[in-house]
Formats: sequence, structure tokens, C-alpha cells
Amino acid sequence: MKRIKLVEVRSELGAGTRGASLGIDALRVACLNKGSDYFRRYNAVTVPDLNHVLFDKTPFPLARHIDAIHTVQKGVASAVEQTLRFGEFPLVLAGDHSNANATIAGIKATYPHKTLGVVWIDAHADIHSPYTTPSGNVHGMPLAAALGEDNRPCQRNAPDPETEFFWRRLQNLAEPGPKLRPEHLVYVAVRDTEAEEEAVIERLGIRWIKLAEFQQKGSRQVVREIYEHLRFCDLVYVSFDVDSLDSNFSKGTGTPVEAGLYLSEAENLCQDLLENERVVCFEMVEINPTLDSENTMAKNAFGILEKATAAIERRLRLEEVTSR
Repeated sequence: MKRIKLVEVRSELGAGTRGASLGIDALRVACLNKGSDYFRRYNAVTVPDLNHVLFDKTPFPLARHIDAIHTVQKGVASAVEQTLRFGEFPLVLAGDHSNANATIAGIKATYPHKTLGVVWIDAHADIHSPYTTPSGNVHGMPLAAALGEDNRPCQRNAPDPETEFFWRRLQNLAEPGPKLRPEHLVYVAVRDTEAEEEAVIERLGIRWIKLAEFQQKGSRQVVREIYEHLRFCDLVYVSFDVDSLDSNFSKGTGTPVEAGLYLSEAENLCQDLLENERVVCFEMVEINPTLDSENTMAKNAFGILEKATAAIERRLRLEEVTSR
């Protein structure tokens, strides 16, 4: 049977708030406290991070630490690609969401001729570029990088040539050109966006399932509609940012937003999505235990992770039975 492989990425270079590098260890603590053997069950590969550069002043105010982020992302893309080539299922546990650009690049490097769909469960659209960013934090940019989108119609910043150089490197990570088409991206629970992001989402016609629609239809129906929307995609990658959860459950993340998913809704959504045989990778990001008392976020996230992993295991077993 195909095995799950944990890809651990402790880089938090793209975040605006410090502490997401500790998210994986917080999950491990939650696992121990629950008496679970989760982290003994799966092999893990750790991608080298460059978090020490956070102590240095970055010369890239419109894409902070983008030079080091590019180096880290090369490692992430390579680890994801290698895992897929070994016939394993990469389950990525990452610090900040900028790393998702590399996960997407790693999937596309393995399957260059296949069409990739992305389900982005997050409070934020993460589709800024150095030309539009209000913060300079690269965790707000992974989808713009994967789409090869600068959003020039909404340009408000003038990045210097070196920033532009590294931004192009991120957009062309692993192989040149966009890795994702706008019609193959689906947002779920995104609710904290800037005007520039809303403009590019509308211009590109990206499917956006807001919380009210999700709650009205329920997880099963929404997932059916997502896969109908992605019917021309050969592969699907599901990216889960814990700030998609309502801020009552997600204090331990850098940018909590109210009016989000309840824990049971997030569990059902991830399980229902991951039962589909086209899903080749699942990612969980942005747990920050330094903003949390009693490791609540990691405890909640670990519950979701266990259920998501069980859904992947069920599907992999089923695939093995049917392929015999």
C-alpha cells in the first residue's frame, strides 16, 4: 500500500508574526498528550529552514527575506517531488503558508503534463505580489507565485530589481511558468481580503466558497461542487491553514480572523475532500503556539490532522484493493 510520508517544514520566513516554526513541535506535544502514536507511525523528512536570517535586517521590504525563502522553497519542492516519485503520499506540515508555492512546484515537477487543482482552505486569499502587498510578508503571496500573477492593474508598490529577480525565481520554481490556472483554484472560508486581492479574484474568475455558502450547503454538497468544478484536473492538492477556523478556536495562529469554520466543519471538510482519489498531497500550516495558552490551537489542529490522515489511509487501502 502507498505510504504517507510527513514532510516537515519549520520555515517561518514568510510570516509577519514570529513563532510558526514551532507549530510542528506543538503538534507533537498535542500528540503525546493525547497518548497517540501518530508521529511514530509515519516516516518524516525535515526540510532545512533558514530561520536564523530573521535576526538579520532584510533588504527586501516588499518581500521580506525573499532570497532565503527562495532557497528554502527549492528544498521543499525537491522533498515533495522525491516523496511523490517514491510512490508515497506527501503530508506537509509547515510553518507559514508561503511554503505552499513550493509544494505546488514539487507536485508539478513530478507530473509536468498533468493538470493540478488546488483547494485553498484559509481565512486569507494569499494572492498578493510584491507589486500589491501591504505588508511585505511573503506568506500573503504563494498563490500569486504559483499562478504567475503580478496583479499589475492594482500595482501600488515599485519593487527594486533584486526583489523582482527573486520573485521571478519563486514564480519559476522547479520549472518555468505558472503551475496553476485560475479556474483550477477553489477558495473555501476565505474572508479577510484586501481590495487588490478582491479585484484579481474577480478578474481571474476564481471560485470562492464563502462561509455562509459552506454552512448553508454543508460539507458533502460543497465537496461535490468543488470536484465538479475541478473535473478537468488530473490531480488535486488540499492546503489547510488553521486560521480558516473561527478565531474562537484559532488564537494560536499569526492572523486569526473571526467568523470562520467550526472544528467539526473543518474535520468534515478535510475528510470529505481527502476521500477523493485525485488528491496527491495535503498540507497543514500556520500553527503558532507562542500566541496560545495551553497549546489549544495545536490540540484542535491535531484532531483535524488525525481525521484527515484517516481519510487518506482509507482511500489508499481502497485503491490497493481495487488495483489487485
